[in-house]
Amino acid sequence: MKLAEICDCLEAFAPLQIQEPYDNSGLILGNKSVEIKGILICLDVTEGVVNEAVEKKCNLIVSHHPFIFSGLKKINGQNATERILVKCIRKEIAVYAAHTNLDNTSEGVNKILCEKLGLKNTRILSPKKDLLRKLVTFCPTENAGQVRKALFDAGCGFIGNYDSCSFNTSGTGTFRALENANPYVGEIGELHQEAEVRIETIYPIYIERNILEALIQSHLYEEVAYDIYPLGNEYKNIGSGMVGNLNTPCSETDFLKFVKKTIKTGCIKHSSLLNAKIRKVAVCGGSGIFLVKEAIASGADIFITADVKYHDFFAAEGKIIIADVGHYESEQFTKELLYAILLKKFPKFALFISEENTNSVNYL
Repeated sequence: MKLAEICDCLEAFAPLQIQEPYDNSGLILGNKSVEIKGILICLDVTEGVVNEAVEKKCNLIVSHHPFIFSGLKKINGQNATERILVKCIRKEIAVYAAHTNLDNTSEGVNKILCEKLGLKNTRILSPKKDLLRKLVTFCPTENAGQVRKALFDAGCGFIGNYDSCSFNTSGTGTFRALENANPYVGEIGELHQEAEVRIETIYPIYIERNILEALIQSHLYEEVAYDIYPLGNEYKNIGSGMVGNLNTPCSETDFLKFVKKTIKTGCIKHSSLLNAKIRKVAVCGGSGIFLVKEAIASGADIFITADVKYHDFFAAEGKIIIADVGHYESEQFTKELLYAILLKKFPKFALFISEENTNSVNYL
């Protein structure tokens, strides 16, 4: 199997266009034309993980965290990043990272954390804006059904839990075919009127190329008229964090004990308890304190995240419990998620979850 096929699979699930600006997700090392023999899945690329890949004859490592974030001016083995890069090149091992793009999709890192914690009716905590576009096109009445289907199949028309969403208006189009034209209807040099349908639908910007290809291929006209409008709407399927409900409310202490046991963390740091039942839970795998206002606004009773600094706990302000469960611990299930994504697409391929413990934090 070519590396390009694996990249396409991962990016169909978590498009690179939804990663944060500071991130370095995607194919970090390797040539997409290379034949892949085995894949090792991990949270962090360490020297131990690279050694494990060599032992298991895997020439692709799929990681959650990129091992290269900033530019390298020298590569002489003076630090772990340089040594990892050199060894991967020598051993012909490609490296792919699915980081904040996997965080930001509704079926990604935070969704699997919610599932482990038993949360129901989950939704994105902080949906992103400016990712949606409206497509308006005009086609002959007889062609409208074919065009709509092609657009829906390409990814248009999703609004919340609904698909195939569009608005359609009947009208009359006019045009005159000039010399060298090949009109579907009408004659060269004659003004023509045609009964047409105006189709309006929306799509996420990162599939725009596929949308336009589907439009042009399904349309009967030689020249396809269309308009694209940027939308400021929230895209509820893409964003940071998640929030959901417990089936049965429980005490704060019992819930914290449950979280500690479920994610097998050495300890949980948390703000003051509020002597209330836990009903609604907000989560953000990794460093998520930037979402505390959104967690409070959502009505969550507790916010599960990591990397919370001393002064950040004051942001709870008696309105929510902030719980720091550890960065590795909050994202550890990402390995299972990546495995499931690849296994579904390539059920007979050699996939391995790394046995290396890459957690850099230890507890006494």
